[in-house]
Amino acid sequence: MGLFDVFKKNDNKIDEKSKVNDSFNYSMTDFDFHYLYGLTNNPFRQSTDVKSFNTLFGKVIGDKGGIIIGSSFHPYQIVNPKGTTIWHAAYVQIYMNEKKEEAFKAISEDKGQFLANPSNSFKDMMVWPDTRLTYDENPIFGKYVPFIIPFLVYKGENQTQWDVDLAKDIQLNGNASNYVNCITDMTRFLMPEPSFILGFDEFDEQNPTKLIQNFIDCKKLIER
Repeated sequence: MGLFDVFKKNDNKIDEKSKVNDSFNYSMTDFDFHYLYGLTNNPFRQSTDVKSFNTLFGKVIGDKGGIIIGSSFHPYQIVNPKGTTIWHAAYVQIYMNEKKEEAFKAISEDKGQFLANPSNSFKDMMVWPDTRLTYDENPIFGKYVPFIIPFLVYKGENQTQWDVDLAKDIQLNGNASNYVNCITDMTRFLMPEPSFILGFDEFDEQNPTKLIQNFIDCKKLIER
């Protein structure tokens, strides 16, 4: 059984319940799993600053609906011992709300965002089979500690704002440092200095080590 297989069974149960309730037409497959990633000295921080989270979501994701998770995480925290990812947990939290239909309708039709509180089950580290972010394997990640800020985004045809603004910055300046630094500044309510953002990506459950590889690819920037 793979790292993420345990929860898929539970997620199937949710989808089956959704099918029974004809008025509920949403499932996990309607969402993309996005994340900002960077380096810090403390990867696990929480905030209930809804306004700042919404502003950050708009600048990174754009005019889309979604679920914001009010925390940053070390990559080895994003799967709990049951095999549940933080993205699945955020979806379930909204799904279990008695006003879930109103919430998901607001996300899909009005491009609204909802803030989900991180579960305590994600506090502890659970090292993946891919151990390249451990101190023993790469000591540099003991000083520059990896973190991600996750977003659950309702699928749509539009590009993410990250892709649009990154391309503009590169076209104008030859690099995207202005935009990335702007995003770093916007995360200060959650990730104070010396934290900084490296990039943005979509989490692939079929290839979770791509998340790890993003940090490995940035090693040369911090080992100079």
